[in-house]
Amino acid sequence: MGSGKPEIHSKTKGKKGLSLRNPSKKINFKKKKGINKKTDQSKNEENQNKSEASTPASASQQLSFFINEFQSANGVQLSSIELESIKETCFVELSQESGQDVMALGSHMKAAFGPSWKQVLCEGKLVEGIIDPGSPAVLIISTSALRSLELLRGVRSLTKECHAAKLFSKHMKVEEQIAMLKNRVNFASGTPSRVKKLIDIEALGLSRLTMIVLDMHADVKGYSLFTLPQVRDEFWDLYKDFFHQRLLQGHLRICLFGPIPSANGKEFKGKKEESLLNK
Repeated sequence: MGSGKPEIHSKTKGKKGLSLRNPSKKINFKKKKGINKKTDQSKNEENQNKSEASTPASASQQLSFFINEFQSANGVQLSSIELESIKETCFVELSQESGQDVMALGSHMKAAFGPSWKQVLCEGKLVEGIIDPGSPAVLIISTSALRSLELLRGVRSLTKECHAAKLFSKHMKVEEQIAMLKNRVNFASGTPSRVKKLIDIEALGLSRLTMIVLDMHADVKGYSLFTLPQVRDEFWDLYKDFFHQRLLQGHLRICLFGPIPSANGKEFKGKKEESLLNK
């Protein structure tokens, strides 16, 4: 008497494409293929988002964004006279071609300073009565020590002769920074709290300061200079005490470096994208 097992075996053996050792092989292959497709799609979307975010906002967009942030963070309403004093020319309009990658920062600074960029940003000698020690031409402000260092890498080609000053608290003592600021400084990069402390003790001077670069980059948690609670408050204290009047007087320009959100929460489009959308 047969048990029926050989018949089951023969039917199974006759089916094409089915492995006895791994019956689920084809199913797994299909699943894996689907996962790869989804991954490729998400990568494309991510690359597209990065491309959009790298397009600099216009000066008028930066102006509108900055005024809204200032009034919202400080609970104030600027007077009409103050608003008239803050013009589009107070904001550095970055090149659309270079984008906002960190390594393009040096190129943006050259363009912003025009023909005199080499004398202002590169030379390392103190000139009595003209170049004060510890007074940078450009001050870069960001949320953390790590981000400050990343931004300094973007201007490394300009700081070979005159080293940039690192103005943050992590792994850096105030005494080290005071010693560093006894020399000529063209670029300085740091966090709001340490920058303010060094100005307060008169180690960091502002006599040559003509531009502040505000890093709009968001960290892994989505926080930026204007949204990370403690850092945001420290920045606005610093700005009101030392920068606002200089901006109103036309002695200071602001560079918002990185994607800035519009009122609807999306990034502003640069001029190129705006013109394409309007066609």
